[in-house]
Amino acid sequence: MIKDILTESEVSRIIQSARNLREKAIICILAYSGMRNREVCNLIVRELDLGSNRVIVLSGKNMKDRIINISSDCTKVLIEYLKSYPRNDNEFLFTTITRRNQLTPGDLRKILRTVAARQLGTRRVYPHLMRHSLATNLLNRGASLITIKDQLGHVFYESSLVYVNSTAFRNRSEYEFYKPAYM
Repeated sequence: MIKDILTESEVSRIIQSARNLREKAIICILAYSGMRNREVCNLIVRELDLGSNRVIVLSGKNMKDRIINISSDCTKVLIEYLKSYPRNDNEFLFTTITRRNQLTPGDLRKILRTVAARQLGTRRVYPHLMRHSLATNLLNRGASLITIKDQLGHVFYESSLVYVNSTAFRNRSEYEFYKPAYM
């Protein structure tokens, strides 16, 4: 059961607290894609399909490839980022600033923690929490388990079912939508 997720408002506040396009692009890709920490670090520019608001994840967990969706808002941020931080198609999307080395999962955790602390103080925020938050917020908005399973790259539906058991809000809103009109 997933207990501690970020609300849409909290994710929005984290994005707003980014001080530059690089931070904003990193937070947006984590927030909107549900990609794993290592998948973001390994992301190469040619794997972005910005015209279709998609990202191609090659050799993700268990060496699985998948195509995932991102929002048009995220795409706009990534386009701005690439204009400010030009990259060749074969380069990593996110690198260290001075030497342009590939980001490590630890680098990514530190960036997210630093940006989140500006709005959420001492609350523990890490890349996998963004993944859980996306899944839960999609479910709360009515996304199907199939959509969530495919977006997160789960092999088994049971992996996605954990989000259903975590969200009383969704249960309440579904009840309100489907309840009979006896009176």
